[in-house]
Amino acid sequence: MTGANKGIGLSIAKGLAEQGMTVWLGARDLERGEKAVAKLRNDGLDVRLLVIDVADDTSVSQAATRLSDEIATLHVLVNNAGILVDVTTPPGEVPMEAIQSTFEVNLSGPIRVTQAFIPLLKAAGDARVVMMGSGVGSLSLITDPTSLYSGVNLLDYTASKVALSAVTVSFATELAPFGIKVNVVEPGHVRTDLNQNTDFISPDEGAVTAIKMAIIGSDGRHVGSYEAMGGSPGK
Repeated sequence: MTGANKGIGLSIAKGLAEQGMTVWLGARDLERGEKAVAKLRNDGLDVRLLVIDVADDTSVSQAATRLSDEIATLHVLVNNAGILVDVTTPPGEVPMEAIQSTFEVNLSGPIRVTQAFIPLLKAAGDARVVMMGSGVGSLSLITDPTSLYSGVNLLDYTASKVALSAVTVSFATELAPFGIKVNVVEPGHVRTDLNQNTDFISPDEGAVTAIKMAIIGSDGRHVGSYEAMGGSPGK
């Protein structure tokens, strides 16, 4: 999984490892990744480091090659890495550089990572891909005046998450014949570095839905979007 050395990603990695999985913890920074892996290993969990920068083609390719050398199948891929560049600039003034950097991580990142790991996912057969989305990735929610998401007007971040929902549908359609389920989840308002730890729920609480969708049964929903700690993956 990507973006797993802290916050929600670290909690998801821990939760999956507690399910008995061998977890490859993806991190851009070697030192931070090693610290995160050591922390989980101290808890007796089977966690290993995979250095991967989702915004870099070479890094993703190297990570996929390394993992292919280590394992024959990949049963779960969680695309968690994401950035939020600016929460104050109005849409009419957001610089293109900020938009491009946000899309490179939040949209192009999950695309290139998923593409790179498709062979391992197909080899597993009944695999799962989880995209870490957001409530602002739903056009129905951001245009509903009764929804709290309608008050969020972050051009670059919102657009990247809306596009990620469409990307999820595309991958789900392609991979369904191979028994691979692809879903996008909404973790809820989680306290992370992304929002200066100002939101309402803990990373462990925010990880619940992603973990559920990572271990969803073969009869579970496909291309679903779920609120934090809400919805049953079997329905």
